[in-house]
Amino acid sequence: MQLTVQNDGSGSWRAARLAITACFGLGGMTISTWGPRLPALRAELGVGTATLGVMLGLGTVGAVGGLLSAAPVVRRLHGRGAVFAALCVAAGGMAVMGAAVAARSAAVAAAAFALVGYALAMLDVAINVEGAAVERRAGRTLLPMMHAAWSGGAAVGSAIGAACAASGIGPGTQFVGQACLLLACATVVTRGIPRAGALEGPADGVTVGRGPRLRAWLRSWRHARLLLIGLVLLGVEFGEGGANNWLALAVKQGHGASASVAALFLTLFAVSEALSRIFGGAVADRLGRVRTIRLTTALGVLGLVLFIRGQALWLVAVGVVLWAVGVSMGFPLGMSAAAQCGDDPPAQVSVAASLAYLSSLVGPPLIGVLAQTAGLLEALWLIVGLFLAAFAAAGALGVGGHAGAGP
Repeated sequence: MQLTVQNDGSGSWRAARLAITACFGLGGMTISTWGPRLPALRAELGVGTATLGVMLGLGTVGAVGGLLSAAPVVRRLHGRGAVFAALCVAAGGMAVMGAAVAARSAAVAAAAFALVGYALAMLDVAINVEGAAVERRAGRTLLPMMHAAWSGGAAVGSAIGAACAASGIGPGTQFVGQACLLLACATVVTRGIPRAGALEGPADGVTVGRGPRLRAWLRSWRHARLLLIGLVLLGVEFGEGGANNWLALAVKQGHGASASVAALFLTLFAVSEALSRIFGGAVADRLGRVRTIRLTTALGVLGLVLFIRGQALWLVAVGVVLWAVGVSMGFPLGMSAAAQCGDDPPAQVSVAASLAYLSSLVGPPLIGVLAQTAGLLEALWLIVGLFLAAFAAAGALGVGGHAGAGP
């Protein structure tokens, strides 16, 4: 199975790049929907911090299911169909979440988190496979810029949440409104993605059955380099998920800010991450993947120390910016490296992403439980440890690949 960009009349690879980038933005807007509203969401549902952490963890349970089913879905529906289907399911999950908040049903809200997690994981695999294909066609590092759109979308989503919090709009109403916006945008932007997508079938025209594909996917789990790439992804995704889920609450509870100001800190994180990714592609082409990851994760460690120990809000804000730099490059460079690890990009991306999403599975409930006993700020030291693990495993990203892949 080879990565290519096919022209089926839907436009050039440059048009596909723009469309895929826009879909990254929609994914980011979706995943940041609830982060700024966690204080209000907790109050509306009447749950504690630990219970809220478990609910957030259920979103990753759904994501694991999405990752496991992503490779066959991408092969069956191909580029445009897989991306559009994932966005539609995400919109449906957000609408259910809004209805659950209105009904004050924590159980239905938890199920909605799982559904949205399932959709976003499938979307993640599909757009990264498509993005890696465009990157190979261009011959330069493009995935960080595409992931910058995810961060930019997250900034838009968190800004919407902050505005709704400041204007007294309830989270249920916001979630339903954003579900409608997501569906409308998905209908328009996915038209630029080629129908055939990034995948070529076997050169001899023989259809590969499900059994061989499953065995190939299982064999990918024995690929040492791929597992180390997954460790890098796990570390940085734990840091990003920790910010998306807990940063606003940590600023409010740990640093005494108002709910609207706390939401703006999450917006600052998203904007900083987006800017890091916009300029990160050129940095990766110059320094290589390994040095880029080690530089950014080291800055992330410094940022978390400032965030946890800082007293003045301006110092906390500096910590947020560096924290965002720390998580900015791991996922795009890791996904690009994973797609180049063998001859089955969907399976390889799925394996690496599965390890990344493992952090989201255990992260929210683990931080929530630690916060109950040690305090939310102290619980964030766990992210520092995983940043250090990502720093140590970064060498796996320097094997093979195009320009910029070396150490």
